[in-house]
Amino acid sequence: MTRTHTFAFALALSIGLATARPASAQEDQANNDGKVYASVLHTSAGETLKDVMVTFADGKITAIAPGSALPDGYAEGLVLTAGLIDLSARVTRSENAVEQTNEVESRLSVANSLDLFDRTWDRLARSGVTTVLATPPDRNVVGGLSAVLKTQGSKDMAQRQLNARNFLRGAMGDAPSSGNRPAWGSPNSIYNRRPTTRMGVEWEWRRAFFDAAAAPEYPELEFPGADVFRAVLAGNITLYVQAFTVIDIRTAVFLKEEMKREGFGDIQMWIDGGSEAWKDAQLLKRSNTGVVLSPFPSAGYSPERSFQAWRVAKDLDEMGIPFTLSAHGRTEPGRTLADQAGRAMRGGLSFEKALAAVTSAPAAVLGLEDRLGTVEVGKDADFVLWSGQPFELTSRIIGVWVDGRQVQ
Repeated sequence: MTRTHTFAFALALSIGLATARPASAQEDQANNDGKVYASVLHTSAGETLKDVMVTFADGKITAIAPGSALPDGYAEGLVLTAGLIDLSARVTRSENAVEQTNEVESRLSVANSLDLFDRTWDRLARSGVTTVLATPPDRNVVGGLSAVLKTQGSKDMAQRQLNARNFLRGAMGDAPSSGNRPAWGSPNSIYNRRPTTRMGVEWEWRRAFFDAAAAPEYPELEFPGADVFRAVLAGNITLYVQAFTVIDIRTAVFLKEEMKREGFGDIQMWIDGGSEAWKDAQLLKRSNTGVVLSPFPSAGYSPERSFQAWRVAKDLDEMGIPFTLSAHGRTEPGRTLADQAGRAMRGGLSFEKALAAVTSAPAAVLGLEDRLGTVEVGKDADFVLWSGQPFELTSRIIGVWVDGRQVQ
């Protein structure tokens, strides 16, 4: 038997064993109870364990037993990790999911526009993503508040949404002004408006922050949603800004630094996109700004004409700049979140750091490190079972669990 045939046979055997469970185990799964075996467990908490059995009940990990003998018939080489977390899943692609008649709309939450019956959730789960940060589309300068939720679970948003850190979403660059035009003559659509340039986008941001900060003393400056901006200035809500090019990244960070310099507050900021973060990484480090990196270069993908170097994740890591990886919700082969981790490794990032960038690091950004991101007793039973070493081209995802329920 050739090496190719051997691998194919082992993979088929692994898939069969991962999906074909006795009736009692299937009943356990209905109650979020069960166990999973693997030859290797990468915990994302600094440990790599051999021959492991992980048991869970009520959706929580109850025990981790290294050195456990694999049951008869289990293929060697199966690898277990925590569920993957994408902080820019972009599950709301319709422009109708954002209020476009107002450039600054900080009051609304994207949770009100999410379709939990959309098959996108199933595709994300099958690609290994178990938790996402959902954000409004970037058609406004400020689109609203984000939401954190599991990719599988209740169809009731009140039950599905996680109680995590709150994020106010907005954008620098071309997206907010795209399609807008000056109102010459009589306006004939909602697009006869400003901003029409990058400068106009920045002005909308600055006006909102300055008016919100001054409104307690000058009530005439108060506007709907100003309280959300004041919460951002107080550090109670994180500002999450899409910016791909270095000029837009600088604009966002300079705004953060200006607010601090004026004594209005110290904004907690994350950049979403960050393709050209490598061009001015010192600015990000100086301002303590994190980056959710956009997908690595692929055919035809160059958001806002930015250039993303393969080494960007490695550079950010070496400078101590917090970062995570994202697939922007893509689930096609070669473009998944796992594929982005593999590409970061191609750019020089170590496996441990690449795994952290899609598990423990995003969990910490969400303020959910006590529940997600690592395989530890007491945490959510969110797992991904791989046929071999994760992120390698020869490895495949053969099992995914979300809150203890196997979804693949």
